[in-house]
Amino acid sequence: MKNKGLQFILGLILLLSNLLSAQQKQPNVIFIYADDLGRGLLGTYGQKIIATPNIDKLAAEGMRFDNAYGSHYCSPARASLLTGMHDCRTNEFNITQAGIYQKLDNGLTFDQIKDRVNAVAMPAKKNDVFLAQVAKNAGYATAEFGKLEWGFATTPERLARHGWDYHFGYYDHQRCHGFYPPFLFENGLKVTIPGNTLVDCGKNPEGESPENYKARWDMTGKKVYSENIIMDKLLHYLDVQNQKETKQPFFIFFPSQLPHGPIAIPEVAPEFKNNPNLTELEKEYASMVKMLDTDVGRIYAKLEELGILENTILVFSGDNGHELYYHKTDHTDKTHNLETGQSYNNISTKFYSPLGGDVFDGNNGMAGLKRSNWEGGVRVPLLWYWKGKIKPGTISDQMVSNYDFLNTLAEIVGTKTIKKKDGVSYAKTLFGGKSKERAYTVYSSTMGPALVTKEGWKIRYLLKKDVFQLYYLPNDYKEENEISHENPNKMAELKKLLFKACDSNWENGLGAKIVKP
Repeated sequence: MKNKGLQFILGLILLLSNLLSAQQKQPNVIFIYADDLGRGLLGTYGQKIIATPNIDKLAAEGMRFDNAYGSHYCSPARASLLTGMHDCRTNEFNITQAGIYQKLDNGLTFDQIKDRVNAVAMPAKKNDVFLAQVAKNAGYATAEFGKLEWGFATTPERLARHGWDYHFGYYDHQRCHGFYPPFLFENGLKVTIPGNTLVDCGKNPEGESPENYKARWDMTGKKVYSENIIMDKLLHYLDVQNQKETKQPFFIFFPSQLPHGPIAIPEVAPEFKNNPNLTELEKEYASMVKMLDTDVGRIYAKLEELGILENTILVFSGDNGHELYYHKTDHTDKTHNLETGQSYNNISTKFYSPLGGDVFDGNNGMAGLKRSNWEGGVRVPLLWYWKGKIKPGTISDQMVSNYDFLNTLAEIVGTKTIKKKDGVSYAKTLFGGKSKERAYTVYSSTMGPALVTKEGWKIRYLLKKDVFQLYYLPNDYKEENEISHENPNKMAELKKLLFKACDSNWENGLGAKIVKP
């Protein structure tokens, strides 16, 4: 009798558990993806000049990762994010050269451009599963707003194959370097932006000078700022989704252009206008970061207004490490030490914020910048917020990467994790549990590949100079102490591991091949 009674109670508990589980709604997910945003630009990571209260709120009321990796620059970062694969693989993906959409209706038709891009872009394999498809297969509506999901040129056919139900934004990364596009695309249709007339989308010259200042603030043909257009579309999409009788959960990917250069902003934020410690270019750059923070706040406020904040996960991250767009002669320089005038050899000398005059310390005190295999080139901010579900103020030092997001999303939306992906789910970590950790993170760069173990050992390879270096990051955040001579066995072990991770071809460590459409 006791056994039958116990079985009845256990069965009742299981039934109630299943009923409660069935009644729980799948959470909406919004992934905000900043462009070239070094994590040091955010208050939660220590920024002192630029206030980022809305982004910081996600960290204060959610989880911050201090050991998160992207890639060395935008296109491989996005490809890794969307495929769940790292960027040192052989023939996993290629990159179509940017610029072809400058010729739209200016020498080439839309169909001609699509044919040329589709002809050279590596086609998806039959069984490939992409990020948006993970959500779509779980019953989600999928939408992307902003910079194109894959570089450097794409087509509506490729977007559809990757699983996006709706798309509004750019099809060409080169056009993203201006912020006043004469046209964007909505679900494969060209949308003209009245008042924006410049073929190059109003791309500004880089660097501080009187001539460049004048060019930046010549608003001829530059009426509507792209971030404003894209944000209006995103917020409208939230309204529409919420008005539907059958409320389908949604997954939104928002790859913003901000704060990628060349620097452009409609107006300088009031708090920077009269700051005597900033150059005009630094004031404008800070205003771009400020606008990004404001837009995060606008998304949060819209979710509150619609009554869906408590069932929406907000994720904030970036594609790669910091980049220096506010160059001024004898004031800011990313290639030379301002104290000595010497260029960095990236073996014994490298960029640090004090040496290069970076007033914002965008790389958060780390070595290097975008495109390098120093930590400052690849470490990114990563914040997760879900009201009432993720413990507020949690800081995780678990090593995670952009290519882990695909399987993390799969676990959260309730589908099986995708096999044969490099990335693994860290969902359990988000909710107070223990996730499986990968043995290492690997990434390419213009210098060559690098690999970091979960214990913190790092090997980096300067391929063109045939130089390997070894660091132990837990004791050497700034990568100042090269220790291969003291640890020859560890160096030999990691060299073999890195070569294998590059599919036994060091050239893979220079990143995916760029092909011209």
